[in-house]
Amino acid sequence: MTSALSFLAEAIDVARGILPDGRDIASLTPAELLALNEQIGRGKRLAESVQALVASEIQRQSTPELGPDSLAKVQGFRNPTQFIAATMGTTTGDAARLVKVGEATTPRTLLSGDKAPARHPQVGQGLSDGRIGAQAASAIIAMLDRVAIRAGAEKVDQAEKLLVEQAAGLPLDALSKLILRAEAWLDPDGVEPREADLAAETALTVRQDRTGMIIVNGKFDPVSGAPVKAAIEGYVTARLRARRDAEAARDAEAARTTSAADAPATPLLGETPDAERRTIPQMQADALVSICEHALGCGEKDLPLNGVTVVVRMDLETLREGTGTAEIDGIDAPISASAARKLASSASIIPAVLGGDSEILDWGRERRLYSKSQKLALGERDGGCAGCALPPQFTKVHHIRWWSRDVGPTDLDNGVLLCESCHHRVHDNGWDIQVEGTGRRAKVRFIPPTYIDPARTPRLGGRARYDFAA
Repeated sequence: MTSALSFLAEAIDVARGILPDGRDIASLTPAELLALNEQIGRGKRLAESVQALVASEIQRQSTPELGPDSLAKVQGFRNPTQFIAATMGTTTGDAARLVKVGEATTPRTLLSGDKAPARHPQVGQGLSDGRIGAQAASAIIAMLDRVAIRAGAEKVDQAEKLLVEQAAGLPLDALSKLILRAEAWLDPDGVEPREADLAAETALTVRQDRTGMIIVNGKFDPVSGAPVKAAIEGYVTARLRARRDAEAARDAEAARTTSAADAPATPLLGETPDAERRTIPQMQADALVSICEHALGCGEKDLPLNGVTVVVRMDLETLREGTGTAEIDGIDAPISASAARKLASSASIIPAVLGGDSEILDWGRERRLYSKSQKLALGERDGGCAGCALPPQFTKVHHIRWWSRDVGPTDLDNGVLLCESCHHRVHDNGWDIQVEGTGRRAKVRFIPPTYIDPARTPRLGGRARYDFAA
């Protein structure tokens, strides 16, 4: 705890130096604002580290066998989690998680009175130096404890070290993806039984409320949910692209003639102009309605799914022998070999078999636009947007060395998948991109401009940023 408190004090001092008393936060330069944000984030993680240790000690001094002398009861609380929640201003669930994190990351006292190492020292170290926070630590610990008996101590230790290293700087939703893949690596035999459990929980309810609204509520296992998710996302992407193209056309027309600015907007894909103001959840509802109408044989035969494809990715050994695990684009949880082999035989699924023969995908300067096959191949390396990890259907292939400016070829080693936002960030703000290696294991790195990082330290992107690779 002493080191964590020292680091916390250091972070506070640095933050005070950036924003001393009396200075308005609005007066900060972008560089100062980023530095302050970094120190606040580190300070929060360090404070959580200390909180976890304090919470576990309160728990130890409030065990039931102490009776009325329990620390929590002396303070007027029924149990230690209520006491911790009240004093720290959190929920009892969060307090219980803090206790578990503290207990898992501090040395243990055995029945003999001897001291034993912490169950998860790597997580404890990540907490105490501020690389990860309590929520990340809790998620890692829960998964490792869940598979510890089946995976064995050596693999669990290896996974713990890698998870703590890769968790630094990841948002919690991205960390959950990493943890799912780590669990599949630690316990591959457990993936298929978990799939059976998830499939048993797959359900969809449709009911009508008193106002006449139809309420649809459902959850799907990864295998059955993949085409649902892909179809709806593809539909919404097509709508957004059509909206953007229509807006660009109207802007161009307005620039040519002032009277065109008052002209009515062109409806998008059969919608009214009001549809342009629909939110993403509303468009997702529209997608489900249109898909169902299409399935029932309605007049709209060309359903706009934006060329979306469901890709299941597996090693050649997985396909041949039925061993190991596989992945579905856009789905975080790995699937079992048997599920992958079943999907590979579906006419609506593209199996990406790694290690087998593949199409020649480099085109040099013969064509400017990347082909669908090339985009699928880049999806194997980048996993979606190499910058922010959006699914592949939300991306386009960007020439690293630009087609016009740098005479860059339309080859795989000169392409990278980027969403619209990351594409503009690279183009407009002076970022560079490097690709190390070839094939699926190549690593994409983003190099910031000097005004962001004078040292221009490369930042790992693409699939390698989120994959668990032991």
